[in-house]
Amino acid sequence: MTNQTVMKARPAEVGPAKEDHKAGHATAGALSPAVVLLFAVACGLSVANIYFAQPLLDTMARDLAITPAVIGGIVTLTQIGYAFGLVLIVPLGDLWDRRRLIVGQTALSAIALTIVGTAPNAAMLLAGMVLVGLLAVVIQVLVAYAATLAAPADRGRTIGTVTSGVASGILLARFAAGALADLAGWRVVYLTSAALTLVLAALLARALPRYAPRPMAGASYAKLLRSTVALFVEEPVLRERAVFALLIFASFSAFWSSVVLPLSAPPLSLSHTAIGMLGIAGLAGALAARNSGRLADRGWGQRTTGLSLLLMLAGWAPIACLHASLWLVLAGVVMIDFAVQAVHVTNQSLIVAARPEASSRLIGVYMVFYSIGSGLGAISSTMAYAAAGWLGVCVLGAAISACALLYWVIMVSRTPVPVSVCSEA
Repeated sequence: MTNQTVMKARPAEVGPAKEDHKAGHATAGALSPAVVLLFAVACGLSVANIYFAQPLLDTMARDLAITPAVIGGIVTLTQIGYAFGLVLIVPLGDLWDRRRLIVGQTALSAIALTIVGTAPNAAMLLAGMVLVGLLAVVIQVLVAYAATLAAPADRGRTIGTVTSGVASGILLARFAAGALADLAGWRVVYLTSAALTLVLAALLARALPRYAPRPMAGASYAKLLRSTVALFVEEPVLRERAVFALLIFASFSAFWSSVVLPLSAPPLSLSHTAIGMLGIAGLAGALAARNSGRLADRGWGQRTTGLSLLLMLAGWAPIACLHASLWLVLAGVVMIDFAVQAVHVTNQSLIVAARPEASSRLIGVYMVFYSIGSGLGAISSTMAYAAAGWLGVCVLGAAISACALLYWVIMVSRTPVPVSVCSEA
């Protein structure tokens, strides 16, 4: 007697990407390596604008008389602006000319950075940071653009390369901000970035492809937003990966938003440049994870996610030894940043593969949860530090990481796995 059990795999676990919608791959393969590199650089500078503040929180607080208890709110407000941009701006990539949208956002970002760099008081600083966050969502328009133009077989690798620019920007932002602040003050950080962002806008205007498919062309803005909500309801892989984004970036932000506090205080009393060097260590881990998109293309997304989450949880153990050994902290930083980047690239590869023709809307929704997690991690970690010191921050970060790993276990347990044909005599 022969029994055959065939169980349907979920979209998240299908190896090769689904066949693209006609509108979604009309220009597939149009990205040259040079343009992909420009995408990565643009993403790196744009995301750096969000994270410049983290190693500068103490200096900004002293300069503008912001109390230490609420200084973490600068990061949180930036993430709030980012979240609004994800909902209101990123979906426009499926409706408008992405080239014009990208160049326009980049130019406006330079203005927002100038506002921050010249802010005379806390209120103006906070308003400027909200604008910086709102406009920095150009990153997601770029990622969606790259995913749309890439050949289906190379989509995960392209996303991994472009997203490596994001990781590089996040981590190098701390070093660059710290070094410039030590030399000339925190305002120079933002004014320098404003000038570089204007140059970047000019380069993008010249180099970006002048045509790309717009699946929602002709639709109203209201219909575009409704379809974005519908995608969240319809796509289980989007919902699952959005939860992963919230948890991993809450843990990630818990570390990076608060580590400046013990490192800059006695007995360590490190300079901003020295603190920023942690970003160099994290960069090594993040860049090592850029090929995780290829693993997602081959159907290994769940395994990559599980192993990475386990590594992220383990990374908090050496980080907890901050006052005993900075070398252990460096090791923990590499572990956490590798894990976060690997999960992040895997997440985006899987959700875009589910519906390539809706890449801007999918990534916009996904990144809302990234932003929520980052904001919650920032404010909760500074509160934990005020209440229980560095050990309190580490317990918080490890608890969030454990929740992410538990959620992965639950998801795997609910995922049907194809069963090979078996025979019984």
